[in-house]
Amino acid sequence: MLGERGEEVELREGISESPPVSSRRHKMSYGSTSSSGPVHVQEMEGNEDTPLLSNAVLGPPAESGEEEAAASRTAWEQLRALVSREPVLKSRRVPFNPESVQGSGFEQDSYPLNVIRNQKYSAFSFFPVALLMQFKSFINLFYLLVSISQLFDILKVGFLFTYIAPLIFVVAITMAKEGYDDYSRYRRDKEVNSQRYERLTANGFEPLPASDMKVGHFIRIKVNQRVPADMVLLRTTEDSGASFIRTDQLDGETDWKLRRAYAKTQQLERDEDLLRLQGEVFAEKPRKDIYNFIGTVQLSGHAVDSISLENTMWGNTVLASGTVIGLVVYTGRETRSVLNTSQPASKKGTLDREINWLAMMLGVLLVFLSIGMVAGNLFHGLWLVDGLRYIILFSFIVPISMSVNLDMAKLVYVWFMMNDNKIRGTIVRNTGLPEELGRISYLMSDKTGTLTQNDMIFKKLHLGQLSFSPDALDEVAGYLKHDASSSEGKVRRQLPRKVREAITALAVCHNVTPVNEVDEETGEQSRVYQASSPDEIALVKFTETVGVTLTDRTFQEITLTNADGRIEKYEVLNIFPFTSSKKRMGIIVRDLQTNEILFLMKGADVVMQQIVQYSDWLEEECTNLAREGLRTLCFGRKVLSEAEYADFARRYHDAEVSLVDREKRVEEAEISLEENLELIGLSGVEDKLQKNVRTTLEKLRHAGVKIWMLTGDKIETATCVARSAKLVSRSQSIHTMVVKNAREAKEHLDEFAQIQSNTVLVIDGTSLQICLDHWKEEFFQSTKNAPSVACCRCSPTQKAEIVKLIRQFTKKQTAAIGDGGNDVSMIQAADVGIGIEGKEGKQASMAADFSIMQFSFVARLLLWHGRNSYHRSAILSQFIIHRGMLITFVQIVFSAMYYWSSVAMFTGIMLFGYSTFYTSLPIFALVLDEDVSEENAFMYPELYEQLQKGRALSSKTFMLWCFQTAYQAAVVTLSPVFIYQYDITLQHFGAFVFTALVLVELINVAFEMQSWTFLEWRTWRVPMVMSEVITLAISLPSIVIFYGSFDIVFVSLPSFWINVSLVTLACVLPVYFAKLIRRRFNPPAWTKV
Repeated sequence: MLGERGEEVELREGISESPPVSSRRHKMSYGSTSSSGPVHVQEMEGNEDTPLLSNAVLGPPAESGEEEAAASRTAWEQLRALVSREPVLKSRRVPFNPESVQGSGFEQDSYPLNVIRNQKYSAFSFFPVALLMQFKSFINLFYLLVSISQLFDILKVGFLFTYIAPLIFVVAITMAKEGYDDYSRYRRDKEVNSQRYERLTANGFEPLPASDMKVGHFIRIKVNQRVPADMVLLRTTEDSGASFIRTDQLDGETDWKLRRAYAKTQQLERDEDLLRLQGEVFAEKPRKDIYNFIGTVQLSGHAVDSISLENTMWGNTVLASGTVIGLVVYTGRETRSVLNTSQPASKKGTLDREINWLAMMLGVLLVFLSIGMVAGNLFHGLWLVDGLRYIILFSFIVPISMSVNLDMAKLVYVWFMMNDNKIRGTIVRNTGLPEELGRISYLMSDKTGTLTQNDMIFKKLHLGQLSFSPDALDEVAGYLKHDASSSEGKVRRQLPRKVREAITALAVCHNVTPVNEVDEETGEQSRVYQASSPDEIALVKFTETVGVTLTDRTFQEITLTNADGRIEKYEVLNIFPFTSSKKRMGIIVRDLQTNEILFLMKGADVVMQQIVQYSDWLEEECTNLAREGLRTLCFGRKVLSEAEYADFARRYHDAEVSLVDREKRVEEAEISLEENLELIGLSGVEDKLQKNVRTTLEKLRHAGVKIWMLTGDKIETATCVARSAKLVSRSQSIHTMVVKNAREAKEHLDEFAQIQSNTVLVIDGTSLQICLDHWKEEFFQSTKNAPSVACCRCSPTQKAEIVKLIRQFTKKQTAAIGDGGNDVSMIQAADVGIGIEGKEGKQASMAADFSIMQFSFVARLLLWHGRNSYHRSAILSQFIIHRGMLITFVQIVFSAMYYWSSVAMFTGIMLFGYSTFYTSLPIFALVLDEDVSEENAFMYPELYEQLQKGRALSSKTFMLWCFQTAYQAAVVTLSPVFIYQYDITLQHFGAFVFTALVLVELINVAFEMQSWTFLEWRTWRVPMVMSEVITLAISLPSIVIFYGSFDIVFVSLPSFWINVSLVTLACVLPVYFAKLIRRRFNPPAWTKV
């Protein structure tokens, strides 16, 4: 209770004396709270003479080297930072009541506004900036220069509308899409920034939008509300002093995390007492690391207390339990979520690069054609001006509508993927890469959660003398009951004691929390376990089946119900969470039944073998379990005396409050505790294969996709999974590579190079690193043709490096698939990243280009959607190029016929209509084409192998289109000369050629449908027929509308249409028969099925 004004009042006692837990990364951790005595609170009113903050309570010193680093910056560096407006990130001391503190030097307004802004433009900058971005494209810039040239009479070859209209159309569509996307971002930002919260003030709780929050505000957050800024948790309504938060939108992990309130503020009687505190919170400078935090709290008259990650709530997380009050320490762009919001390197598809190359070749061809025309006229007169006019006349050879057509086509492909009922839940996050799925040569896959379900089932417990499987649960329960019935835990037999110690270690050494959930329909309550690791849940469920149940868990205490139905309580003194670098976790508890202090640890066998006391059976049994495909964990135990623990607690606390090398000092203290650790036992859990993994891998293997399994498991486990998943076919053998030096590695690589075509390589992480350090090129030359490779004990960095090196040495398309945060770097390094929404969260899914629900969806994604996307875009892009070349070649023939004149053959409306309403619909209908049926695509996956070679769009196909274009242009242009014997006006000539040109293109595009025959009719042919009919329906009335371009009397003559029809047939029939002959003697693979 608070006393009268100005009096210091002592808060209730009972704060634990134990040091706080480590600030290192953990998923869900518990620990005790540090305190050095009672907390004193002082009223702020009536004490103006005494500043609340003085030098005595300013907390820790400034970060080492910060001032020296600032002083050493050169004037140039300071000027560059000023010009670039790079944010300066600094540590801070946040007083509990900054608005009432005089002379503290704390300025709330010096920190960023707490607003989220994902917009690329403002209302004023959109038009100029977005417009400028459009002309970074070569094609758009080229047409802009061509349009500008028409303002000069000497270069004018037609109406300005002819050239500016297509440019405006393309730019307008692209800018409209950009504007819509940015407006959508603006609306989402506005919704988030305007969310209402409650701020604690002298007048009670007042409503406050998220955008108005400042550093130093006390903010109340209710259950299921988003945390609007980075905060230090001060109070919670939960009795345990801790609340759950959901972090899936920050780190992608779906498990709930426990966060504890700072003990001294949690024990205040009322929320309003926070306004009377004297003191401050020290927070390190903002950084991206969401798994660590270094800070301290200092209250007047008290020693410094350290706070760590478990005392924080990062912005963009969601409160899952209770109502809390937090102190804002970081806002806006300094929050962890914003600092980690960075766009990954943009991926550009191989097809896009190939099309850009073709566009440049067309630009070069345009220049050479113009030079050739000038040379044909023997450089007569103003040949330089004529050359520029020719460039303008022939500019339609550069396809301005290519990007718009391809972007629209990709949206169609994306729609097909996301609405495919056979791969429900698929999300396309990068709409620019659908075609890349059709050319994958290497697939890099994680194992756990990707090939397997990440749903662990207990299979074996090995204690050295005995081994227990699920069939022997009754035997284990019998040992436990015998032990539980012994008075005061004393037993006469050794075996029951060992079983009891092992089960206790499994039931206590973890980060699992039991949560009671209520079924909304039935109202029944059930216990579920929350943890970041499925392994831990599997082991806790196992202890429950043998009679030892985890019934409650708080930061301070673990409660078990033993096999005899009695309650056992363990006080949590310290916990050392699992990290990917340590590969182990530990906990110190006090058995409240015996007052014994226990240090328990579990971890990967490769690490624990170096820590626990020597055992002659551990390594052998680890290998045996791995051969069975089980994931193993070793458990160790150590009894600590009161003096030993007191000494450790002192050293650990000193390390915890250190602001210099805190993590290193904490780790050193932990390692000192690991000496003489007694081996308890070894557990094995099974991770079952995902549904249809075997058939999927078999199809991909037949499709010519080489699969690399990159896993952190042991060689024996990976080998077992590779066999069971059919990563290794019956006719293939396995070559295991475990070496200790570069010489052995070279010998193995030379040996494997001779047998790689029918052998699967299994290599461990150490051997892999030796190969990458000494024989990088030799390694990939030896393995590039292997059907499969399994890399074991791989770190996330090694995974990403392997992907990059495969791309570098093979020049082939790669895809990477995974389900966890440790797969993100691999996913982003591949040409195509595929994420699975799994039990490890959404981080991989959110970072990927394509998100799927299970591994088996990959086959349909590649063999069907990838195939169709690549095939359709290749045909579409080449036909658009052909369309531009055809009308350009017609203009070339016309100019050559009429004395090398640089005069336009067609009117502006003809040119505009040719590339829009006369041909666009049938051409775009190509995005619905199928070269093989869905049934054949999966029945004969070998067809996919043809796409990997990229033959659908190549220099060869480009040249074939050039020959076809040149032939058709010559026929369609020269025919009227022979038919009418020069007795034809320019208007009639243009009308005849243009009409024939449009009909030729409509028939050409129909013939491009891969399986179009008179005997075959498919659903996708309907849009093609409809587009042809609609186009003809538009074309015929346009003759009347555009009478200035067409002489109605001339085009109404029957002889006109007879001649046009004959010329059209002369253009398309030889080309069609040539393709039939070519297909007869060199048929594509899909025609053979």
